Amino acid sequence: MTASVGMRLVEGLAARGVTCVFGIPGVHTVELYRGLSGSPIRHVTARHEQGCAFMADGYARASGHVGVAFVITGPGLLNALTAMAQARADSVPMLVISGVNRRDSLGCGLGLLHELPNQSALVAALCPTRTVMSADDLAPALDWAFTTMLGARPTPVHLEIPTDVMPLPCAALPAPAPLPARPAPKPSDLSAAANLLNAANRPVILAGGGARGCEAALQTLAQALDAPVIQTVNARGMMHGHPLCVPASASLDAVRALVAGADQVLALGTELGQTDYDMYARGGFPDLSAMIRVDICAGQLKRHPAALAVCADTAAFLAAITPHITPKSQGQGAARAQDTRAKARAELGQLDPAMPARLTMLEAIRAALPAAQIVGDSTQAIYAANLYYDHDRAGGWFNAATGFGALGYGPGAAIGAAIAQPAARTVCIIGDGGLQFTAAELLTAVDENLPITFVVWNNAAYGEIADAMRAANTEVIGCHPSPLNHAAFASACDLPFVSIAADTELLHWALRQRSEGPSMIEVRVA
Repeated sequence: MTASVGMRLVEGLAARGVTCVFGIPGVHTVELYRGLSGSPIRHVTARHEQGCAFMADGYARASGHVGVAFVITGPGLLNALTAMAQARADSVPMLVISGVNRRDSLGCGLGLLHELPNQSALVAALCPTRTVMSADDLAPALDWAFTTMLGARPTPVHLEIPTDVMPLPCAALPAPAPLPARPAPKPSDLSAAANLLNAANRPVILAGGGARGCEAALQTLAQALDAPVIQTVNARGMMHGHPLCVPASASLDAVRALVAGADQVLALGTELGQTDYDMYARGGFPDLSAMIRVDICAGQLKRHPAALAVCADTAAFLAAITPHITPKSQGQGAARAQDTRAKARAELGQLDPAMPARLTMLEAIRAALPAAQIVGDSTQAIYAANLYYDHDRAGGWFNAATGFGALGYGPGAAIGAAIAQPAARTVCIIGDGGLQFTAAELLTAVDENLPITFVVWNNAAYGEIADAMRAANTEVIGCHPSPLNHAAFASACDLPFVSIAADTELLHWALRQRSEGPSMIEVRVA
């Protein structure tokens, strides 16, 4: 038979290196699934479109490649929007491909199945979107989507295809257009940055998610500058165990003191957002107007004043700047980093006496499963570790407790991460409340036999919200939904299961007893 637009689209994805898509089929996307038949692309079936888009997010973060989701017109796309917003907040390249009703019906209000008044306009408020209105539009739309996702600051992108366009005959697509080169620093910016850094005696580096994948280059520059490196949540793991590592939030007073005492700050690939730099919204962050700021997004650079703003890819900047740095004598930077680590860790107990035990639990997981991927939801243990925790796998620590902050993120994202890195053990840490948002996705992990341990932090509450209400002298209302019977739920999902008290030795034992496939550990919290 003649290949259709839907079939050619799948071929175009494969030609661009896509090896896995996450989706739920529907009557409006049958032609996409016809294309998957015989394709080298693996399809993973989610239980809800929000879950499948979270899977695409986790896959993209763990693999460094685009995550792709197939969803139906209308409700399928709307279900995916929350996950797309999380990806936008964390600069994750995600391609969501949906159907839309036939071309002559768009905007007419005919009462068609899954109809929206203007689907593309709804998505355009969140991320770039394009409609494929003919077979000739397909190749340019795919080139545009991948250029938009990968040419500058990564972002989710949406493509929609009308139901009467998907089955149209479509000629073989041309080879994908080459991706544009990511911006490199200008020689004048390099010279200015080198002069400022070489003149500094107490420099500090702020590393954000835009520095991921540059671990070796970051460490080399930090050592040459003898500069402590403060890592945001999305940069954790890049400096594990290094004397210059400061794996702590700049929301903490100890970390702010380190920044205030610096005579030069180099900010790499960080948006300087509130959830990383002022988690408790109390203000008072040190003045950074004299900093050197490097970011791939020109618009982002305009949002905070800097002495030198360099629009460049972090990897390109690191490679170009290091040869211009005069190595400094070593020792002072490591001493400043060590002092900050000690004070930041002690500060956790001052904020909440329960936080040190939560951090110890994360460290027990790290000890039991070295180099695991830890994917978190918005839950108390994750909040504590986002304030202070040094992970031992670069790119192996991420969660939804920053930026957009979507509950229910963990299971889907862990599934995507496990598919991207099948040789690594993946741990999903989620609260009993958050689990109920996307509990059904655990069956996808069972279907795919993925090496994921789901650690459920069961305090029988939305504990973080209840704490916030108490702190605001507000009656705690709505924060104690009944948790699942986790033993019965795990049994219904055919998941090996163990329930333990919140004890690090028991947790270490339970993790070591895991099956090779998915399993669940309930941590009972008083």
